Amino acid sequence: MADCRIHRTQRRAMSDNIPAALDHAILPGIALGYAPVIDRQRAIAGTRLTLVPLRPDAKVDHAELLGALAATWPKGGAVISPQGEALLAALLTQPPAEPTQIEVPAFIAADPEHGASLAALKAAGHSGLLKGLPQATLPTEIATVFKQVVVEPGQAAPAGMLPVHAGVHGAEAIDASFNAGASAVIGWPMDGPFEAVPNAAKPEVAADLQVIVELMSRVDQGEDVERLEQTLKRDPSLAFKLLRYLNSAAFGLPVEVSSFRHAIMLLGYARMKRWLALLLTTASKDHSMRPIMFGALRRGLLMEEFAQNMSEREQRDEMFICGLFSLLDHMLKQPFEKLLQSIPVPDRVRQALVEDEGPYQPYLQLVRALESGSVFDYRDCAEALMLGAGEINACVLRALHKASQLE
Repeated sequence: MADCRIHRTQRRAMSDNIPAALDHAILPGIALGYAPVIDRQRAIAGTRLTLVPLRPDAKVDHAELLGALAATWPKGGAVISPQGEALLAALLTQPPAEPTQIEVPAFIAADPEHGASLAALKAAGHSGLLKGLPQATLPTEIATVFKQVVVEPGQAAPAGMLPVHAGVHGAEAIDASFNAGASAVIGWPMDGPFEAVPNAAKPEVAADLQVIVELMSRVDQGEDVERLEQTLKRDPSLAFKLLRYLNSAAFGLPVEVSSFRHAIMLLGYARMKRWLALLLTTASKDHSMRPIMFGALRRGLLMEEFAQNMSEREQRDEMFICGLFSLLDHMLKQPFEKLLQSIPVPDRVRQALVEDEGPYQPYLQLVRALESGSVFDYRDCAEALMLGAGEINACVLRALHKASQLE
C-alpha cells in the first residue's frame, strides 16, 4: 500500500487559489482549534477559532497572525479565543482589521490595565465575548464592549449580555443548553459515532438525498451520461447546487462548468465522485443538520489539505470523501456498517469509517482533536503523523477559508 504520510519536502501542488498568507507553514508556536457558534434556530452564527500556546514561552509573530486571520476571513466575523495572556494582550492592542469578536476572560476584562485597549476595541468596530462572570460589576464603558458572556448552565448572565454555553458536545446537550436559556452554543452536535436507539423506527432518507445516493451508485458503475442526467433531473435544485460548487472559487476549475454532462467530460467519472460526496453531505433541508453539515464540509476540506502532497490524486480525493462522510452516520441516523452497504466508497475510506483503522484513520483522529480543542490529543496525533504545528495550522486555515467560499 502506498505511504499516505505527507512528504513535506515536496512542492505543494494545488490548482486552486490560496492566499499568500496561507500557502506555507504558519504560527508554529500555537495549536489552532475550531468549532461552530450555533444559534437557537440551529443556524451557524460564526466560527470560533481557539489559539493555544504549545509552550509557556511560545513566541507568536503577531503580523503573521493578523495576516492569516485576514486571509481566512476577509470580511471578518470570526470569534477569536486566545488562550494565553500574551496572545490576548497583543490582539487587544492590535486587533484584526475587519470586525471580529475576541473572547476575553472576566478577570482580564476587570483589570484596569486593559481598560483603554478594550474601549478602543469597541471604537474600532470589534466586540468582546466575556468568558466567565466577573467578581464585581464591570464599569459601564467596559461592559458595553461585551454583548455575550460564556457561562455555565444555571448561571445568569449580567444585565445587557446574552448567555452563551461553550464546550458543548452532543445533540442532547445542545438542546439542554438552549432549554436552559442559552442564546448560542459553541460546540458540536456529535459526540462519538452515531448510536441507534433500540427499537427506534427505521430512519427515512429524504428524497433529495436518495437521488444523490442513486447517482453515486450509477457513477460508480460507470453508467452512460444520459442515465445520470435523467437521475439528476428528478431534483433540479441538486443540479443547480452541484454546478455552484463546481464553479466556486474554492476549487478554481479552469473553465466554467455549464451542465452535468460538461462536468463529466471535464472531470471524468472518478473525480465526479468527490463532488457528489460533497453534495450528499450538504444537501439536507433539515435545519437541525446545519451544524453537522458545517462540520462535514470542514472535515472533508481539512482532510484534503492534509493530503495535498500525497503522491496520488486518487488518495487526495479519497481523503476528501473520508472527511466528508465521517459525519454521514449522524446525518442519516444509521451506523456506518449499515450505511455504507448502499453508498459506494473506496476501501480505504471504508476502513477508516467502519473499522477505525487504515491509512486515513490517523488523519481523521487529528481532525477530531482539532474539533475538540484537546491539546493532549492534538500532540499525540501530530506526533504520530510527524506533522508540525505550523503545517497543521496552515491546513486548518486553508480549509476554513475554502469552506467560507463554498457556503
